Amino acid sequence: MPTEVLTTISPSTNKPVLTRDGISDSDVALLPAIATQAFNSFRLTSLEERQGIVRRALKLINDNQDVLAKELTEQMGRPIAYTAKEITTAVARGEYLLKISGDALKDTEGEPENGFKRYIRKAPIGPVLILFAWNYPYLILVNSLIPALLAGNSVILKPSPQTPTIVERIHDFFSQAGLLNKVIQCFHCGSMTRLESIARSPQIKLICFTGSVAGGLQVQRAAADRVVPVGLELGGKDPAYIRDDVDVKWAAEEIVDGAVFNSGQSCCSIERVYVAENVHDELISAIQDVLKGYKLGDPFDRSTNVGPVVSKRSAQTIYAHIQDALEKGAKDSTPENQSFTSPPLGGNYVKPTLLTNVTHDMDVMNDETFGPVIPVMRVGDDEEAIRLMNDSEFGLTASIWTKDAAKGEELAEQVEAGTVFVNRCDFPSPDLAWTGWKNSGKGVTLSKFGFEQFVKLKSFHIKDYPK
Repeated sequence: MPTEVLTTISPSTNKPVLTRDGISDSDVALLPAIATQAFNSFRLTSLEERQGIVRRALKLINDNQDVLAKELTEQMGRPIAYTAKEITTAVARGEYLLKISGDALKDTEGEPENGFKRYIRKAPIGPVLILFAWNYPYLILVNSLIPALLAGNSVILKPSPQTPTIVERIHDFFSQAGLLNKVIQCFHCGSMTRLESIARSPQIKLICFTGSVAGGLQVQRAAADRVVPVGLELGGKDPAYIRDDVDVKWAAEEIVDGAVFNSGQSCCSIERVYVAENVHDELISAIQDVLKGYKLGDPFDRSTNVGPVVSKRSAQTIYAHIQDALEKGAKDSTPENQSFTSPPLGGNYVKPTLLTNVTHDMDVMNDETFGPVIPVMRVGDDEEAIRLMNDSEFGLTASIWTKDAAKGEELAEQVEAGTVFVNRCDFPSPDLAWTGWKNSGKGVTLSKFGFEQFVKLKSFHIKDYPK
């Protein structure tokens, strides 16, 4: 198979901004062997050495946040006013994982008994293949890369062709921080055949994938003929329920931000809104007021808070969901906003869209939209809201908005999702497990549990020599 040339298309202009050579078949075949050789050396380093490397690399990432932010805006279209925040958040997340790594990776003692020594050690699993998405590339990568390295593993990184510079930057920063040669390898690839080839390698001991359900299933199938763990962080259709006791203006601000930030391109953005019937109209009016203050436009303009979506194909999917809803009786309740009707020419600009009178017969309430769309549905009571929230193949996050936090917690217990929020949304906290239920994935990142997929347990049972 000939080597690919991968072109990154600007979401803002639909013009090429970068090209990269894809990996060849022969180089794909070499990656696992090189990773294994690097692992056999790196695993012998102490945790303290690895912590020092990670600490220095995180400082380099933070020190270069302005350059990295500009690259993110250029490659994936998020407004420049917000991209530096991804870098600082990724660093903070990495620092938290660094802080807890000693406890997360320490031995577990067995029951005390005279003449015996027993303990369980967490040994590094081996070369790890990390395949990650474009929408929050630094945040997504930190989730797997930092615990993988702290545990003593080598890693092979494959970014989305939309954001190719991320792995190059990360490789350089960790090299400057003193990481052994080839412990991190990176490659560019758009061929599923080549990805399947490396996933099948017996020298790859763990696969971490972040992306679509379809992509995750392809990777899982490729690895299915051998015993290897596959961590999948996939899509979401995350619901929010607004109870009738909330401050409506406050809730509207939060809901719009949770649905529209990053142009709705987040697996944990709000994609379905259920509102108590007696505050429905008031909330719709408040959401309209919020949207009037938003600006859709050039992501390099610091006054812009909604940029383009990532591709023409993505825009087509979003418009198809909106059209399906309108044809089935929904109403476009988006307020007038000059920036929504006159975005810059040439880019993939989709206006934030408020849909009312929606039902679960519509694609926009079932399939992942991954765009700046706010579909709102009336509900009669808590029971109906919970039933509708759980009526989904996805289960990543969900949020409940109420003055009664105890009641919100009680209702959250009934929601089928890996993370449930009360009076907050769209915030993976590093001290909590990040995990999907149902088709939103399997495996865990973040928290102390986020280290577990990167180690294998080894029990030591030592008896004193009998005299």
